[in-house]
Amino acid sequence: MTRLAGMMAALVLSALPAMAVELGDDGLHKPDWLRETFKDLREDLAEANAEGKRLLITVEQRGCIYCTKMHEEIFPDPKVDALIRESYFVVQLNLFGDVEVTDFDGTALSEKEMAVRWGVMFTPTLIFLPEEVAEGATAADASVAMMPGAFGKGTTAALLTWVRDHGYESGEHFQKFVAEQMALEQQGASD
Repeated sequence: MTRLAGMMAALVLSALPAMAVELGDDGLHKPDWLRETFKDLREDLAEANAEGKRLLITVEQRGCIYCTKMHEEIFPDPKVDALIRESYFVVQLNLFGDVEVTDFDGTALSEKEMAVRWGVMFTPTLIFLPEEVAEGATAADASVAMMPGAFGKGTTAALLTWVRDHGYESGEHFQKFVAEQMALEQQGASD
């Protein structure tokens, strides 16, 4: 009986998501690469730069099925996880939160008011920032890319790579970059 119970337990555990991420008191996913900061974006950018990383803001909300998909299926992917850990300083905001956020221009608002200011309507929304932000700019104005919604592993990895490598500076459209990345992966798989 105990052998059968052990086999059943192993079967049940194998059916569960491999990388379940803890939820915080705010109901948002809390992966270990997430940074706890005072949410002063000027300080966060300086800290990201000091570590040689890019500042990435993720806006999420409690009960968001697409946020769950990203945290349970996309972010744990080894390629995506490595890109985040090696290249990004990630700060999380709650679409309906009350924690104060200070934008690059010095404006301090609650998370929910800042999301409105930036025009964030979908969760998750990933906001990628450059290494330098012009004086008086907001995060939305300064962003080099915004990803509203959940995307697959390939698109997410491509965006993380494209931003890390400053693809936006070359004038190459992101969708063209994605197509090239997918063609390279298919070629590698057939070799």
